[in-house]
Amino acid sequence: MLYWVVKAILGPILHLVFRPWWEGAENVPREGPAILAGNHLSFADHFFGPLPLPRKVTSLGKAEYFTGRGLKGLASRLFFTGVGTVPIDRSGGKASEAALRTGLRILREGHLLGIYPEGTRSPDGRLYKGKTGVARLALEARVPVIPWAMVNTFEMMPTGRPLPRIGIRPGIRYGKPLDFSRYYGMEEDRLVLRAVTDEIMYALMELSGQEYVDKYAASAKVEMARAARNAAKAQEAGRGGDPERPEQAGGPDA
Repeated sequence: MLYWVVKAILGPILHLVFRPWWEGAENVPREGPAILAGNHLSFADHFFGPLPLPRKVTSLGKAEYFTGRGLKGLASRLFFTGVGTVPIDRSGGKASEAALRTGLRILREGHLLGIYPEGTRSPDGRLYKGKTGVARLALEARVPVIPWAMVNTFEMMPTGRPLPRIGIRPGIRYGKPLDFSRYYGMEEDRLVLRAVTDEIMYALMELSGQEYVDKYAASAKVEMARAARNAAKAQEAGRGGDPERPEQAGGPDA
């Protein structure tokens, strides 16, 4: 119920202010279970991805969105509940299996399940390697996968930006359903899971026009953070180890 209330209130505002465009919404089935597999560029994806669809999209989100305290925690819980997010534990191991079972339950109830195979938002607007959970879900539930590509949402609201930029039109492209019935019964085969996932990511790359990076986004974020720390240390060392020491006039860059 809250999902439709939020959509009824926010939908007209988002259309008026941001003028989103979309293509291929007719590729999403009007009934029956299916997976919407999307690239993840921005927090704004949660707003705009389901906007053109007459059906509810249920997505899986990290439990931390629902456990915050105070007004901020309450706002987070209300927002993610309102956009159809179900909390899951993403710590790995048995938690991953529990998340899979939650996704299967949603699909077996006949719903649309939205999932971001990259597992986290892109740190730089590129498309990163997909995790194979999406393939496992598709094969176990025996449902089609609709590629769900966000366009311009990174430029509009990159990670760390609290509010979206006005003047950048977000877009959504829904691709043709991908049929993996040839792999049914092979969901325990890691090579099959990787092949299915890579096919999904290739379809997303084609739809979004993003550059593809053959590494996980989470690993890329760790590498970027490490590089930033090393750069800060090098800069500090160049200043004699004192971060408060001002640059001297007439130095090598003068």
